[in-house]
Amino acid sequence: MGDMAEGALRAAAKEAWIYGLPLIEMAMTRQNRAGFGGAQNAFGHMRDLADHRMRAVTTPNNDTLYTSAQIDLTQGPVTITLPRSGDRYLSLALMDAYTNNFAILGTRTTGPDGGTFRLVGPWDAAEPGDAIRSPTPWVWALARILVDGPDDLEAARAVQSGISLQGPPGPEIGQSFARRAAPWRDYFASLDALMKLNPPPATDRAILSRMAPLGLGAGFTADRFSDAEVAEIEAGVADARAGFTRGAFGSVIDGWSYPRAELGDFGQNYAYRGLVAVAGLAALPPVEAMYIRAIGKGRGVFDGLRDWRLHFPAGQLPPVEAFWSLSIYEATPEGQFFFAENPLGRYAIGDRTEGLEMNEDGSLDIWIGSRRPGRDSNWLPAPAGPFGLFFRAYFPKPAMQDGSWRLQALEEVD
Repeated sequence: MGDMAEGALRAAAKEAWIYGLPLIEMAMTRQNRAGFGGAQNAFGHMRDLADHRMRAVTTPNNDTLYTSAQIDLTQGPVTITLPRSGDRYLSLALMDAYTNNFAILGTRTTGPDGGTFRLVGPWDAAEPGDAIRSPTPWVWALARILVDGPDDLEAARAVQSGISLQGPPGPEIGQSFARRAAPWRDYFASLDALMKLNPPPATDRAILSRMAPLGLGAGFTADRFSDAEVAEIEAGVADARAGFTRGAFGSVIDGWSYPRAELGDFGQNYAYRGLVAVAGLAALPPVEAMYIRAIGKGRGVFDGLRDWRLHFPAGQLPPVEAFWSLSIYEATPEGQFFFAENPLGRYAIGDRTEGLEMNEDGSLDIWIGSRRPGRDSNWLPAPAGPFGLFFRAYFPKPAMQDGSWRLQALEEVD
C-alpha cells in the first residue's frame, strides 16, 4: 500500500465511517428487535403509545401504535397481509439495510381496504410481476397505526392485530455487530460483514472505489495496515465523527428546519443518510410525512427552564390530509431524542389533543416549558434541561410540500 496517494487512506476512512452508519444503526435495531421482541420474519406489536420508557428508536412518535418485523429474505419470499383500515391512517414502511424506504404500503398508496403483498429478495427471479423487490436481503418493516385519542386505543389495536407475515422463518443473527462509538477496527470489521450480507447498489460504485483502500466488503483485515496507515485511518474516523453533523439542519426558515427532498430515500446523499440514521432512524419520505424540527441555539436544542410559545394565526392551522402533532424530547449528548417523563404524561400536542383551546380570534397558541402555565390545556411540558422540538404532518397538502405554508418562529416568553 506504499504507492497510495498521501491522504487517500484518511479520506477513505472518513467516507467509509459515514457511509456505514446506516448499516451499523440498522444492525443494532435488528439485534434488539427495536424493542418489539419476537423472532425474525414475524411481526411484533407495540400495544401502547410510545412514552418516556421507550429508548429503542430515537424520536419516536406518540400518535401511532408501532408494529415491526425484521425480515430476512435469504430463505425465500414472504407474504405481508394488511387489514382493512377504513378512515384510520395506516402505513407500513419497508426499509432496506441502508435505511431507504423502497416501498410504503397503506392508506396513501394501497388504499383503505388492506390486501396481501409478496415481498422478495434482490435475487429471486421466479416471482409475480407485482411482487415488491427489496434491494437488500435484510428488511425492516415498520407500521404506524393512528390512535385518535384515548378512547380509540382498543379499536386501533384491533386494526394492528390484522397485520401479519407468512413465510419461511428467518435465520437468527449469529453475530453481534459494533456500535457507532466502537474503535475503528471493530466498526470497520462489522461494516465489512454487513456489506457482504447486504451488498451495496451499483449506483454506489463511485464512493466504493474511494473506500477501496480499506478493503471493505472484500475482506477487511485491520492487521495489514502499518503504523503510519493506522494513524491515517484514525485521523479519518476522527474527521468523520467531528464533522458529519455540520449542515445537519439544511435550510432553516424562521427557526424551523424543513426536510430535504431525499429524506427516507437518500440516493447518494450519504452524509444526510448518516445523520438521519443517528437522529431520526426510520423517517418517512416527505410525501408520506413531513418532519420539521425547531432549531435552537447550540446543538439545535432549547432550554426547558425557559418558556416558549408556538403561534398559529387564524385560518393557518397545518394543511394536512391526515393529522399533525408537535412532539417534545429530551436531547442526549449524542444527538438523539427521547420522550421525558412529565406531570401530564403528555409527549405531543396536536389536532387530536383533547381539550385544546383556540383563542377568541380563531388562532392557536401552544405553550412549551418545564414550568406549568395558567392552564394545562395547551401546555406541552418540557424537561428541565435541553430539549428538541419536532413537528409532524402526515399526508401534507401541497401548500406544505411546496413551502407556501410555513410554521411561525418559536417565541421565547418573558
